[in-house]
Amino acid sequence: MIHVKLKMENIIHTFFGYMGVASALVFACFGAAYGTAKSGVGVSAMGVMRPELVMRAIIPVIMAGVIGIYGLIIAVIVGQSIEAPPSYCAYKGFGHLGAGLSVGLSGLAAGMAIGIVGDAGVRAVAQQQKLFVGVVLILIFAEALGLYGLIVALIVGV
Repeated sequence: MIHVKLKMENIIHTFFGYMGVASALVFACFGAAYGTAKSGVGVSAMGVMRPELVMRAIIPVIMAGVIGIYGLIIAVIVGQSIEAPPSYCAYKGFGHLGAGLSVGLSGLAAGMAIGIVGDAGVRAVAQQQKLFVGVVLILIFAEALGLYGLIVALIVGV
């Protein structure tokens, strides 16, 4: 039986790497869940007044779900690149933590923005359909916040 002694300094680096994995998925999914729930309330309220517009109004819900996928992508990439403790250094561990936090927290912010805009936007479109293009543009810019975090995470985490 071979006993391997690991120093606490080596083990802590993997902890930070796995915290990056958890941060990416958890925060991005929090944002996606909030955006889906908040937009879904608006879609439901709008569907009572104008049921023929429900399929157009579901765009914010789909965009919020994409935020969770961003977090999943980074969690898988970072999780696969974490190595055994002796070869996994602090540089990689903190880089993976930074990657997870960047996509996770930007996903949280994007999901909140999509939820708020989606809720108010679909209700407004139910009353005035000319607002549809403007609401979609605002949603695209809100989604871009999550995309920025994904790009930074891909650069930092890989």
